[in-house]
Amino acid sequence: MNMKKLALHWKIIIGMVLGIIFGFIMNSVNGQQFVSDWIAPFGKIFINLLKLIAVPLILASLIKGISDLKDISKIKAMGLRTILIYVGTTLVAIVIGLSIVNVVKPGAGMPQETIENIKLKYANDAGVTDKLMKASAQQDAGPLQALVDIFPSNIFQSMANASMLQIIFFALFVGICLLLIGEKKAKPMIDIFDSLNEVVMKMVDLIMLFAPYAVFALMANVIIAFDDTTILVKLLQYAFCVVGGLILMIGFYMLLVKIYGKKSPFWFLSKISPAQLLAFSTSSSAATLPVTMERVEEHVGVDKEVSGFVLPVGATVNMDGTSLYQGIAAVFIMQVIWPEGLSFTNQLVIVFTALLASIGSAAVPSAGMVMLVIVLESINFPSELLPIGLALIFAVDRPLDMCRTVVNVTGDATVSLLVAKSLGKLHDPKPKEWDDNYDAVK
Repeated sequence: MNMKKLALHWKIIIGMVLGIIFGFIMNSVNGQQFVSDWIAPFGKIFINLLKLIAVPLILASLIKGISDLKDISKIKAMGLRTILIYVGTTLVAIVIGLSIVNVVKPGAGMPQETIENIKLKYANDAGVTDKLMKASAQQDAGPLQALVDIFPSNIFQSMANASMLQIIFFALFVGICLLLIGEKKAKPMIDIFDSLNEVVMKMVDLIMLFAPYAVFALMANVIIAFDDTTILVKLLQYAFCVVGGLILMIGFYMLLVKIYGKKSPFWFLSKISPAQLLAFSTSSSAATLPVTMERVEEHVGVDKEVSGFVLPVGATVNMDGTSLYQGIAAVFIMQVIWPEGLSFTNQLVIVFTALLASIGSAAVPSAGMVMLVIVLESINFPSELLPIGLALIFAVDRPLDMCRTVVNVTGDATVSLLVAKSLGKLHDPKPKEWDDNYDAVK
């Protein structure tokens, strides 16, 4: 089998499997240090490269997309549609999560000694205390802080911090002003952003050549972090609930693709699978964004003006996987250490808080944990039990984080297809390769 001809997703899967096997081998020969010194950095380089192009990509594609629409009312129609579908899918996700956890009851009957073991191991863990600090900072900020945070005071600072919502606001603002100054004046600037968009898309193609090797490094690094298998086994039931919920969620997306998008779910999954696999390996929606955009535009056939708006907004506010997980995790923690709090009203509060939290959650690894604290505090969860609650789920958080990021990215791609279909902006895919013009310049 010729490696060159092998589809990208197969190369990534091979990289993943080999990385997992290599991680286990290294665990058994005490080679953890070797992996973290000599293998893991390649995964970090890859994520850095993807994050490097995320900001210019959002700027270029959004400004270009908005100025292509030629009509401000179209922006309104697209924006409203996008937000409504996002809120709808997030609600479905939370309801699925809560339904599963109430039926299966993974937290009921957990042995006291296991809880004690977990408490000893993780309650004072730096990762847990860090999440608690971040959550309290977010809560102290006031109710409208999320709104204030959308408007940047310095766009270069926003770009340096990769504050997605601020960059999206700026790009929309520039795009609308380009429409308002008239075509003749706007053309030179639109041309610049058009070229920048093409350049960044080419960068995605080149970075993806390195993806199978990077995924190998990332997976090997994840595996060496797991050392306590007894706790993991105890948490399997909870982990299965989360993964089962996430699979149901992907099933729900595929229904939408079939019914409203009028496309085959298998076709759709095969087109976006490289983005899903990367989401799994990096557990960051923001790092995966350039690849998601490239797949949705070139391989699914969504117009630039739709994908340029829907996907960056989605990577920031549409966290269906995270919301589903919050519903399950919150109820699971209550089943174990605070069963008296399991009332229907509390669960309703969880639905609304998880919905709001998903909008405000940052597109970084483990943002879900930070949001979970906020969800638990909204139902007056005893604050002295919070570190224990987080410690309960901390051991399996990383693999679940990887799975929920896949759902987040799949949700974004699905909504961009639905919005494009409803606006008549879906065309035949035109995939580009990294070496399309290589012969002319070599």
